[in-house]
Amino acid sequence: MLAFLPRSTWWLLAAVAAVIWFAPLNLRHLQHPDEGRYAEIAREMAASGDWVTPRLNDLKYFEKPPLQYWLGALAFDGLGVHDWTARIVTAIAGLLAVVVVGLAGARLAGGTAGTYAALVLLGCVWHAGLAHLLSLDGLLAFCMTVALCAFLLAQRDGLAPGRVRTSMLACYVALAAATLTKGLVAPLVAGATLVLYTLATRDTGPWRRLHLVPGIVAFLVVAAPWFVLVSSRNPEFARFFFIHEHFERFLTETHNRTGQWWYFLPWFVVGWLPWTLVWLVTLPHSLRDAPRAANGFAWTRFCLVWAAFILVFFSLSGSKLPSYILPMFPALALVLGVELTRVPARTLMAIALPLAVGGAAVATIHVAGWEHWIRTWASATTPEAIYREFAPWVLGAIVTYTLGGVAATVLFHHGTPAARTLGIAALSLTSLLALQLIFVGNDAFAPVRSAAPILADAERAQGGPLDPKYPVFQIGSYDQTLPFYLRRPTPLVEYRDEMGLGLDAEPHKGYDLARWLPVWDAAPQAYALVSHATAADLARNGVPMRILARDPRRAFIARR
Repeated sequence: MLAFLPRSTWWLLAAVAAVIWFAPLNLRHLQHPDEGRYAEIAREMAASGDWVTPRLNDLKYFEKPPLQYWLGALAFDGLGVHDWTARIVTAIAGLLAVVVVGLAGARLAGGTAGTYAALVLLGCVWHAGLAHLLSLDGLLAFCMTVALCAFLLAQRDGLAPGRVRTSMLACYVALAAATLTKGLVAPLVAGATLVLYTLATRDTGPWRRLHLVPGIVAFLVVAAPWFVLVSSRNPEFARFFFIHEHFERFLTETHNRTGQWWYFLPWFVVGWLPWTLVWLVTLPHSLRDAPRAANGFAWTRFCLVWAAFILVFFSLSGSKLPSYILPMFPALALVLGVELTRVPARTLMAIALPLAVGGAAVATIHVAGWEHWIRTWASATTPEAIYREFAPWVLGAIVTYTLGGVAATVLFHHGTPAARTLGIAALSLTSLLALQLIFVGNDAFAPVRSAAPILADAERAQGGPLDPKYPVFQIGSYDQTLPFYLRRPTPLVEYRDEMGLGLDAEPHKGYDLARWLPVWDAAPQAYALVSHATAADLARNGVPMRILARDPRRAFIARR
């Protein structure tokens, strides 16, 4: 029996988890900005066959390395261009991270601890949530999780030298993959964690097991070729990527993603649900009584240093986004998996009960106050009808979460090892299901966060798909999802922002209004996505156009 439950029960739980994890991937449109951006870069790579120079909207785009794009392009080539294939890479990476954490936890602390660690990560709000959004952070977190777990496994006492070397080489390769996903942050986190762990514990043993020379060689063999090749083809790459995207992003507020020093703390508290309370209760024990192997290595302390460094490092950065702290959670799941094997059942029950009571209270507040909040939040660009469509999904998620807390409370009350496992599984699976309900319901916002609905309306008004020989411009703004749903780039008018580097390299691909108007006037047919204000300005100035479709923010216009 694995973690006190029969194998057949685990197969059933795994099947349920897989269905909840993958089934909703195609039930909502891609949303602006990240999902549209990363889907379109991969789509253009698959369409062009250029696997060296990433392009967004047919413009060079060097903000991030290409591993996510390569995998996305392979998914599109093999499975077709769909919403679910756009998200499949991050979804698989997120679930594989759960498997890796479970296997590593079992090797480090026993099968039950590994099982609990996997269940913790499976239901962790931030890990499961970002695995179902198309961004680079999910794949980055997976690669860093593999690197962390490989390093921890290499430090086990009494391991044969060959197995130490193999595990460390896997660590370096995983760090190289992470570097090909999002740059130098992964080796920085790994190196800084090792230094800080050594200073805190005086344990220098891991330095003697680094296999630094073959490791660096393996890292460079995997990571370096693309950087060399893209630099040789694009002289502007190196300065932009290494200076602007790393040092300027960290040291300055040039990306307008600022926040106070405590910016990530609320995200951490919410992102660590439903485990935040049990983690706070067990943290003193994790810090005080961390097990130390005969060779001196304390792997749980290393995990805590890893998580703490990520939190502090990004808190100091001039650029902050909630997803940056995602690689914390697999490390914390490993530690919490051990703690869940020994925390008293009474404590678990006392922690699960507030989740049930709190969920019921939130559900009541939701029912009583949603209409008030709708009137407060709604605007001309996000009408009340959208929030009303979203409301039942939110309520369903809250009820699901509450039922998970109730089930866990009852199971923990029984006090048996099997009931403990089922209680942890109940919290994990209901948390995952609640998240998916939120995601599916969030498609209510598609009319204001995705170009798919307005494009579909325009095509219906036009009597069929837009003829690909006629351009579709975007004027004054750029919806990241429009090129993906059009399956072709959209020339930009009076817009630069993140496309600045690409437009500087190929200025003929962008327009100001003075250069665009003759092109529009001369075209037998053309289309554009514009704000309502821009549409009114064009009409006032006698620019030939007719409106095919509208949404709360924009109009889709045709030349004739």
